[in-house]
Amino acid sequence: MQGIDLHTHSNISDGTLTPEQLVSAALELGIHTLALTDHDSMDGLIKAEQFAKNQPIRIISGSEISSQWARPATKKSYGVHIVALNMQNPAPLLKVLDEQKRIRAERAKQICDLLIPLIGQDIYADVLLKVDGIADHITRTHIAKTLVEKGIVSRAQQAFDKYIKEGKKAYVKFDGLCLEETIKVIHESQGFAVLAHPTRYGLSATNVRYMIELFANAGGDAVELPPNIEPLSTRQMVDRIIAQFNLKVSVGSDYHGENMPWIKLGNIPRVKEGQVGIWESFR
Repeated sequence: MQGIDLHTHSNISDGTLTPEQLVSAALELGIHTLALTDHDSMDGLIKAEQFAKNQPIRIISGSEISSQWARPATKKSYGVHIVALNMQNPAPLLKVLDEQKRIRAERAKQICDLLIPLIGQDIYADVLLKVDGIADHITRTHIAKTLVEKGIVSRAQQAFDKYIKEGKKAYVKFDGLCLEETIKVIHESQGFAVLAHPTRYGLSATNVRYMIELFANAGGDAVELPPNIEPLSTRQMVDRIIAQFNLKVSVGSDYHGENMPWIKLGNIPRVKEGQVGIWESFR
């Protein structure tokens, strides 16, 4: 089971390895089932599959889709990431991802424009260089790294905390699909919808439960188990909610390479007795 990693990123989004390098690293670790889940993109899939050809590893098609949900009582919306896995007919999802890419590119430019009066310079051209001029590949991580290189902040997290996370002056909400629409298009693409890292959105336990219930009622397939570094009580809470709504589980490291060196490829939580892995449904 430890040879599975269903949540990873390449330099197509905010990872540091190419798709080929990611597959090579997975092979060295003995990973036999790897999903490439770049943000709002499947552009690296063909490269990963070609490199993996005739190698003892299976590449699962995937993408981590920026989505949102809301509580009717408060009308406050929350960002959420839905991982799409194992699409057999990716055309519907690819059409949606093209729109998500447009939104991502526009958002990056808006963030850089908001930063100008705050830092006294326009860093957009420098950010573009990090993604070979492909604007829809830009993530906030690329902007944060540029701020570090310019000496405006000392580390990437400081860029988020001071400028670009929710509530800060250069934050721009990603106005993508709602949770229900995301699940629907994944299923239209004959894939599986996984709720990514449910305890990493800064939500209260009540809102985590509500989000998972909403996900389950919308037809979501599986919930990603919390990483090993999280408290046992957090894992126990998620396990209870998964069981309550009869959801399957997924496992992934959320590996990004050098951008997040504390996250190791293939370092995934163990599945508890009675839990069913979503990979058992892959065709």
